[in-house]
Amino acid sequence: MGGRWIEQWDPEDETFWREKGERIARRNLLFSVFSEHIGFSIWTLWSVMVLFMGPEYGIDPAGKFALIAVATLVGAVIRIPYTFAVARFGGRNWTVFSALLLLLPTGAAYAVMEPGTSYPTFLLVAALTGVGGGNFASSMTNINAFFPLHRKGWALGLNAGGGNIGVPVVQLAGLLVIGTAGAAHPRLVLGVYIPLIVVAAVCAALYMDNLAPVKNDTGAVKEAVRAPHTWIMAFLYIGTFGSFIGYSFAFGLVLQTQFGRTPLQAASLTFIGPLLGSLIRPLGGSLADRYGGARITLWNFAAMAAATCVVVYASVIESLTVFLVGFTALFILSGLGNGSTFKMIPAIFRTQAYASGLDGEEADAYGRRLSGAAMGLIGAVGAVGGLGINLAFRQSFQTAGTGTAAFVAFLLFYAACLTVTWAVYLRRPAEIPAKRQLSYSEV
Repeated sequence: MGGRWIEQWDPEDETFWREKGERIARRNLLFSVFSEHIGFSIWTLWSVMVLFMGPEYGIDPAGKFALIAVATLVGAVIRIPYTFAVARFGGRNWTVFSALLLLLPTGAAYAVMEPGTSYPTFLLVAALTGVGGGNFASSMTNINAFFPLHRKGWALGLNAGGGNIGVPVVQLAGLLVIGTAGAAHPRLVLGVYIPLIVVAAVCAALYMDNLAPVKNDTGAVKEAVRAPHTWIMAFLYIGTFGSFIGYSFAFGLVLQTQFGRTPLQAASLTFIGPLLGSLIRPLGGSLADRYGGARITLWNFAAMAAATCVVVYASVIESLTVFLVGFTALFILSGLGNGSTFKMIPAIFRTQAYASGLDGEEADAYGRRLSGAAMGLIGAVGAVGGLGINLAFRQSFQTAGTGTAAFVAFLLFYAACLTVTWAVYLRRPAEIPAKRQLSYSEV
């Protein structure tokens, strides 16, 4: 229980927020973003390491897709315990610990990254990087508690977007190393991140806070598990974040395998989509704050389906230029959708509170309680979508030598997400007592 603890926290109180709360919340947000950023870089480390693995490593494309798939899987599963760690140990304390834990996969990769290492060893080390994926869940749960409802879309979007930028940054680091030192020096990338991990942990220890009112609520967890909206939103989050992280892991390999790009050529293109998708995520949250998360999400899935059609066409005619246009659009739209879907979560449970007869602070408290419990589950299931994307690519390239079949499957899934969003959150309003009219279209 050591460290900086805040005993009272009420962000919905306008006076408290104006005089004290906003300053503290923004400071914690800043250093949460930094730590989560490093976590994302380590989680997606093997999207870069596979670019260094030439013929001398003796690993075919299917084997490389398996490496990034296992990292995706571990990162998705570990998000569940990370979600509850914040309330158990404190947001600051857990951020320090989870940052230092990143030294394990980074150091292990530094030790084994050379030709002659056995494939099972590479699989194990790739799996270790999954701990970086857990940082997202703990960070989002922590920041969700710091901000009032009307600022959650912006705060969660900025927190997640800043973290997501860790993906293109590590890919840029890989590009720099390949372009200057050559593809035989992957340890240079790892050497850069070891001191950055230490800096992130030290900053969290010095500048972040623990919120004493945030406690693990087993009742809320059980309610969230039973709530249909938890699993509906998890399904939609597979379509947005699952796409973002899955494409981030696979993009460079697709360029090498399907379009014959060299490691340097692939690295020079790989970072662009994740960078744009990360930068636009806060905008998705802000648009959802203004127009409603469900509306933004609906049109976003429609646009993702259209972009996927472009990618399928490019894959069939083997046009790299058209492929890059469509794939970059998919990254941007997945980032936008990440922001809008996560904004929906607290609003949905608050709407449910009004539907059950609660009002005012009681409704706010219920929304915070259930959304905090649900976010970890939704984030974990959403990340599993990245695993599905990498497995789909692996199967498609194994059987047909191209990713076309995988993209067709993604197109059908986006159509299903669009249908679910419309049917559940926009087709008809929720039944809310007359004292507070609110429909899911406002979510």
